[in-house]
Amino acid sequence: MIARIWHGWTTPEQANTYEQLLNDEIFPSIAAKDIDGYRGIQLLRREHDSEVEFVTIIRFESWDAVKQFAGAAYERAHVPDSARAVLSRFDAHAQHYEVRAHHG
Repeated sequence: MIARIWHGWTTPEQANTYEQLLNDEIFPSIAAKDIDGYRGIQLLRREHDSEVEFVTIIRFESWDAVKQFAGAAYERAHVPDSARAVLSRFDAHAQHYEVRAHHG
């Protein structure tokens, strides 16, 4: 299993808008790609004093599935224009980790 992890930040005023965009549009569009080996997305949110951080963790069965999702330059982040409009900053690249254990 491969975990693709990415961070984005927005203002407290835009945080709910961004979260709704993820849940209503972006995540369903990823699922609609029907990638063999796609195993779902987790969304994490953390409030800071002046901004809100979001972390997405997308799970794939294999490196081939990651590359099917993201292409040859699979480390590059895929941030739609609609997300860029409400994010104040974001990682240009995603990090990928092999999941070595999962308990519970």
